[in-house]
Amino acid sequence: MNDDLDSIFNDEWPDDHRSGVVAVVGRPNVGKSTLINAILGQKIAIVTPTPQTTRRQQLGIYTEAHGQILFVDTPGLHKPHHKLGEYMVGVAEESLKDADVILWVRDVSEMPQRGDEYIAETIDAIRGQTPVVLALNKRDLLPTAQHNEILAAHIELMAHEANYLISAINGDGVAELTQDLLRRLPEGPRYYPANQVSEVNMRFIAAEVVREKIILNTSQEVPHAVAVEIDSFREEEHINRISAIIYVERDSQKGIIIGKGGTMIKKIGTEARQELESMMGKKVHLDLRVKTLKNWRSNADLMRRLGYRLPKREN
Repeated sequence: MNDDLDSIFNDEWPDDHRSGVVAVVGRPNVGKSTLINAILGQKIAIVTPTPQTTRRQQLGIYTEAHGQILFVDTPGLHKPHHKLGEYMVGVAEESLKDADVILWVRDVSEMPQRGDEYIAETIDAIRGQTPVVLALNKRDLLPTAQHNEILAAHIELMAHEANYLISAINGDGVAELTQDLLRRLPEGPRYYPANQVSEVNMRFIAAEVVREKIILNTSQEVPHAVAVEIDSFREEEHINRISAIIYVERDSQKGIIIGKGGTMIKKIGTEARQELESMMGKKVHLDLRVKTLKNWRSNADLMRRLGYRLPKREN
């Protein structure tokens, strides 16, 4: 290794060190974010029962003595119905092209769905020689009476190199899966310091935590119509002062998030503040405002304003 590379990396690693990118794909709500959080041993991605929670590509960094895995947590692959959906699917497909290994997370509490068939077609069209490993998740919910039938249907859906029956929520099979992924990576350097688990900054995490609490406390179409923008983030010695704007598409959604007498926005703020204080290790002052931004999910310019990196329109 030359001196220039030595100056980039902070840690030493053995000659047989392996490193590379694992793209994590699957239908919405199959447990991709839960699995990555479990492997890393801490939360970097929000987890809710609502499908299509992950909207942007997020990097989770797993490091041990002989390797480093860069997990790319992609938005769930699905048939898009608006520009936000198109953006999410585009991000997921691009991650497949750049990966050293594709980790396909499946929900084995039920038979494969049409969405799984769509993902199989997408992976086959993009993967080339990239190995595919199946994480057959939610083993704790696998119906006993249909155990063999459901597993066989998932395993036979497409060609793959290995499959693991796991439960991301309680950790069963996760260590074995992680070691398999590590063995499949090429020999390479440690790209990030050993103590770093994500490349996203605290502004991004704060916005995601607020969005998570909105999703968990509201229902119907409101969660998908929400975007959160950090207006200001000021770090002081004993407290972080954060101001965030919650955008919705209709005034009726704004009323739901604020709640009668402001009760809902207060609940969302309290839960978000408590989690952020736990993550940051200091007090947090969190100010939340709600604004209507009509049909932002279908407006490319508004989406770019909110940080979604869509290709610019041609003249």
